[in-house]
Amino acid sequence: METFNTPTPDEDPLRAQAVKRLKAKAEFVNYLWVWLGVTLIVNVVWFFSGYHSYYWPIWPMLGMGIGAFFMGLNAYGPATRGITEDRIQAEMRKLSDKQ
Repeated sequence: METFNTPTPDEDPLRAQAVKRLKAKAEFVNYLWVWLGVTLIVNVVWFFSGYHSYYWPIWPMLGMGIGAFFMGLNAYGPATRGITEDRIQAEMRKLSDKQ
């Protein structure tokens, strides 16, 4: 696994944003592997427990799935695009149209 250096305040802002996005994407992929491992373990335990009337593994799988959803949004969602001059101008146009 690669390591990412934490950007310093005087570093190029574009590079700092790129490092932050790459780190979020790598952490998301690692989390998906952990989620898969936990899912396999709890399903094996449930299967060999002999108590098949209640599927309790859904709860840890669902909880970790919610976490995966938000980590995925953080890594790949629209907030990762950054603030550009075009987006600032578009937002200013929206605000001026409302007044």
